[in-house]
Amino acid sequence: MLFSSMTFVFVFMPLVMSIYLLAKKEIRNYVLLAASIIFYAWGEPRYLAIMIMTIFVTYAGARLVGHYTEPGKRKAALAVTILIDLGFLIYFKYFNFIVDNINAALQLNLDFIDVIMPIGISFYTFQAISYLIDVYRREVEPQEDINKLALFIVLFPQLVAGPIVKYHDVCEQIDDRKITFSDVAVGLKRFIIGLAKKVLIANTLAVVVDRIFAQQPETLGFGYAWLGIVAYAVQLYFDFSGYSDMAIGLGRMFGFRFLENFNYPYISKSISEFWQRWHISLATWFKQYLYIPLGGNRVGPVRVYVNLFVVFLVTGVWHGASWTFALWGVWNAIFICWEKFAGWHKAKPGETKLIGAAKHVYAMLVFLLGLVIFRSDNVAYAWGYLKQMFMVDLPTELPDVDFGINNKFILMLVIGLICSAPLFKNMLYVKYERKVLRSIINIWISLLFFWATISLASSTYNPFIYFRF
Repeated sequence: MLFSSMTFVFVFMPLVMSIYLLAKKEIRNYVLLAASIIFYAWGEPRYLAIMIMTIFVTYAGARLVGHYTEPGKRKAALAVTILIDLGFLIYFKYFNFIVDNINAALQLNLDFIDVIMPIGISFYTFQAISYLIDVYRREVEPQEDINKLALFIVLFPQLVAGPIVKYHDVCEQIDDRKITFSDVAVGLKRFIIGLAKKVLIANTLAVVVDRIFAQQPETLGFGYAWLGIVAYAVQLYFDFSGYSDMAIGLGRMFGFRFLENFNYPYISKSISEFWQRWHISLATWFKQYLYIPLGGNRVGPVRVYVNLFVVFLVTGVWHGASWTFALWGVWNAIFICWEKFAGWHKAKPGETKLIGAAKHVYAMLVFLLGLVIFRSDNVAYAWGYLKQMFMVDLPTELPDVDFGINNKFILMLVIGLICSAPLFKNMLYVKYERKVLRSIINIWISLLFFWATISLASSTYNPFIYFRF
């Protein structure tokens, strides 16, 4: 079930919220757990068993880690449990990719059943692993109530697309949380803004982007190539940040405070800064549970660069079973390491606005070029697309294709580019005393909701990019 669907907006969400508010405090976790299982089973009933097995394995493994006092046994229990959880992820997400590459490398014809990836497995697996490591590090106690652990792993607001919630950030909220009218109001507004970002901007741009990337790159030309990747950058940001807004808003409505997942990444002046602003929950997860255990910055310079390469290679592979994702991870690693070597990862005192602007152009250019690799189905397509962007081997005539470029597309592209900057950052938190401004904002959000739901009702095209990952 998508957040951006009529069923969720007008049936599931209000029904669950009503039951939750009417229920006694003692059973509210059970209400959310049941709702989360129904939410997941609505679209993926056959893979519900995999998620339940992950819960039981994680629960048992954490209890063993907490039970043992000997370092060797604790480490062994942790390693075995993580390997089992990762085994589910590797099989369902990478099995087809591994078989295809073995066939290509050894010229074989191994034929196995195509494995379909369960929605959300990348996210809930990483959440389970974060809990296990938190227990191992003695940052939290093993959860004795399996229902509470299950709620952490399957909580529907962040189940299928994040943000990746770490157990130590929400364990106290699972045990005891308060919900106020202000929480519900702010959460609902945040949900509506996310819905509008997803439905009005991302979905509109997706039509043109998909049609451009459906063409062979050598037929596109300079203009369409740049339009396609810029529109995709805006689509990707509003699709994923919109979904994160909806998740954070839903969490707030039920008394959970999830950490922010995006902080206007398109104003970054370096790739290092970009990754501090983009998909923050994933970047933080890799920093805490991979980069620091590898040695982080506490080792020699060469080892630091190796650690960064490993982290971003894994980041790329996490996004999907494709060489393009691995290459995209390496692309980011190259510039992260270069910026660290050159000192570009930190703002320098006395920098002029011109230097700042040049850095911003550099960061966005590197990001867009990497995004071509990220969006392409294979490396050959990415290379052909990049050549069009830099006017190498341009076609003699432009394709006779209706890309769907119209006034609505242009309007949403412009609005998307403008709203990628923090112009309206704090509008949800206008103080109560400023009644006129608050009333204007409430009216505007109401109109956004009306517009978004009308668009949902009148369109059958409602893709979500991060379901791929």
